[in-house]
Amino acid sequence: MPERIYRLAVDVTLKAIAGKWKTSILCNLGNKPMRTGELKRQLPGISQRILTKQLNELEQEKIIKKKIYPEVPPKVEYCLTDNGRALREVLLVMSKWGMQQTNLQNNDGHHYKILDKNLYGFTNMNNKDAERRQIDNL
Repeated sequence: MPERIYRLAVDVTLKAIAGKWKTSILCNLGNKPMRTGELKRQLPGISQRILTKQLNELEQEKIIKKKIYPEVPPKVEYCLTDNGRALREVLLVMSKWGMQQTNLQNNDGHHYKILDKNLYGFTNMNNKDAERRQIDNL
């Protein structure tokens, strides 16, 4: 394998999540394991080719794993790895910062718009009140 050199460790993180759909994929997989068709329905506008490419890249980074069930027709399901669950915590903090940055920029006359303000895909707790407290305390 060729050597990859990064100036900062954060660049490794940003490279791993680079791509228009990766964070949305991770948000959805943060809720539960999903099949490709189910993910595609949750991500209007994504093509099958791009979804497959982004899933493969996330799998290569060991952020998600693919489980193939021995059935006919074959059933394939994707879920977060331990590494992916750790990344979810980072994405939650980044989401909160992004919302604050949007408010700051909009107050300064810019026009930022976030289509999906639901942070809860990045947490997967059974108790929604505890989940909201966790997000509010960031």
